[in-house]
Amino acid sequence: MAKHKPYYVGVDLGGTSLRAMVVDGSYRILGSQKVRTPVPAKPRVTIAKMEEVIEAALKTAGVRRADLGAVSVGAPGTIDARRGVVEQAPNLGWTEVPLAKELRQRLRLPVRVENDVNVGMMGEYRLGAGQGAQNLVGIFVGTGIGGALVLQGKLYEGACGSAGEIGHTVLMVQGPLCHCGHRGCAEALASRTAMERDVRAAIASGRKSVVLKIMKKKGHTRMTSSIIQAALKKRDRVMEEVFKRAQYYLGILAANAVNLLDPERIVIGGGIAARLQEDFVKPIRQTAYEYFLHPARAQGIKILPGQLGDDAGPLGAVVLARERLKV
Repeated sequence: MAKHKPYYVGVDLGGTSLRAMVVDGSYRILGSQKVRTPVPAKPRVTIAKMEEVIEAALKTAGVRRADLGAVSVGAPGTIDARRGVVEQAPNLGWTEVPLAKELRQRLRLPVRVENDVNVGMMGEYRLGAGQGAQNLVGIFVGTGIGGALVLQGKLYEGACGSAGEIGHTVLMVQGPLCHCGHRGCAEALASRTAMERDVRAAIASGRKSVVLKIMKKKGHTRMTSSIIQAALKKRDRVMEEVFKRAQYYLGILAANAVNLLDPERIVIGGGIAARLQEDFVKPIRQTAYEYFLHPARAQGIKILPGQLGDDAGPLGAVVLARERLKV
């Protein structure tokens, strides 16, 4: 009898949504399940919800828990991947949460916990927009702005495992306050959270906008990527201005990354890039090219949207887990 090929589960734990995906050894997606992340909530509540979502994804895929080789989680914030601990995740309100241990006890399976942007980058590197390149920078725009680095074909994590925190590059010293406590970080200027803050401020000042009406209609309390897309389709002036400003700062951020690291490609990921693709990335690219130290090299450095969309995180989590665990 042929040896049974194991299956794997990749989990994307975000500040807005929680998704589990079941894949086989060829990264073929067999089933998935997605729910809203219970925020704010105690870690045990969220971990219990993760177990539920994993079970639902397994049921959808027709795969038994006993047939899983590993479960891998991409989590936001500062992660100690060796210990499987979420050291700090401001968007979840977590500090020193032993996520791998807690989930391992529930599932009785090998569990890896990695930074969410690192796994998203590995997904794009192995299976998406980064294929064929050896030096890449990932900029993932969502609730915050995360970054990841692949240098000489390997995920670069730095001396303490926290390399790639590009969202906390300071672009405006006296700028808006960031969740990290500093002012003027890219995240405080160009994340989806920053865009929502600026849209609400414009409305509060008397500007007209359809954004809040769209949010109410969709039953959302936060400005998601789908709401941004809907407002732009309606040519909402406030949304257009806020969006354009965020793209400008993301272009500056991309130029800084190129000037520092000299990569072959920059991959722009996250929900907005997944929905709007080139419409989102083109202005970012144009601004970045203006600020390159060596403008003549501009056309040789690709700045492009990710290809995997929402699948980048769960797929990349499995890619990285298989490398780490040798499964």
